[in-house]
Amino acid sequence: MALTVTVRKVGDVSIVDINGKITLGENTGMLRDEVRSLLSMGAKNLVFNMAHVGYIDSSGLGELVSAYTTAANQGGSLKLLNLQSKARDLMQLTKLYTVFAVFEDEKTAVESFGAGAKILKSESS
Repeated sequence: MALTVTVRKVGDVSIVDINGKITLGENTGMLRDEVRSLLSMGAKNLVFNMAHVGYIDSSGLGELVSAYTTAANQGGSLKLLNLQSKARDLMQLTKLYTVFAVFEDEKTAVESFGAGAKILKSESS
């Protein structure tokens, strides 16, 4: 299954909706390119919405860690949203829950950035 990635903005938070499998090859390259593109355009607050990710292999897991590190090195932050049961188990098994902030709902994930929450509130006023 080919990976598809779409990006939407909520305040100053870029939500990356990922659909498919995060596996070795073109899929991880696509994710890497999207993160680099967002960061080069000035995005600092990233949320990977994993609601439609059914499988992550070891290369995909490495790519998530790489994306997290790349964002952090450029003054940004990457958080995860809507992990499916297998991905949640993988995060626990590898102890990556200690690295990634993981959220179950989008509103809480966006508000966790602080500045994005303020912009979101002012936009809805």
